[in-house]
Amino acid sequence: MAGALIALAAALAACGGSTLPAYDYAKEPDPRKSEYVIGVGDRIVITVWRNPDLATEATVRPDGTVTMPLVGDLKTSGRTPSSIRDEIGKKLAVYITDKSAVVTVAVSEVNSYRFTVSGEVVQPGVFTSAGYVTVADAVAMAGGFTRYAKKDEIFIMRTTGGPPRKIPVDFDLLVGGKRPEMNLVLLTGDRLYVP
Repeated sequence: MAGALIALAAALAACGGSTLPAYDYAKEPDPRKSEYVIGVGDRIVITVWRNPDLATEATVRPDGTVTMPLVGDLKTSGRTPSSIRDEIGKKLAVYITDKSAVVTVAVSEVNSYRFTVSGEVVQPGVFTSAGYVTVADAVAMAGGFTRYAKKDEIFIMRTTGGPPRKIPVDFDLLVGGKRPEMNLVLLTGDRLYVP
């Protein structure tokens, strides 16, 4: 009888296992490893060496553009500073023929990095940050869990950096050090949901 109970327990353990589906967290992008992508609301500074009249400091408008002398409206949202710099350099080459027109594009203020934390957290809402935020950081920013939170059923709804997907997170495994790869850096527009 005892042997049958042990075999039944082993079979249930093998079937039960983790309720978390197998997910390849390594395929998710880490924005800390690439150049910053400018978004609506970010403030940028454009300088052209030896041409102070072309200096521009502007906030990216809701249509994703800024306006610069000689260049006009320039699409900046969804682009990196270096790609914008290269485009400005090409457009200014028509007006400035010497090679002294070195263009610099810098992000002076980050305002477009936004994500949502909802569900069973103390203070759900839309959050912004000047630096990148991980899943654990986002939960802390939302005041932690309510007593009804199902910490093993958390997920991220992600619509950027590839096709839309639901990324599972088991918070206890994450903070316990058993699954540190679950502590993903949130991307702009991510929705972290705690059932």
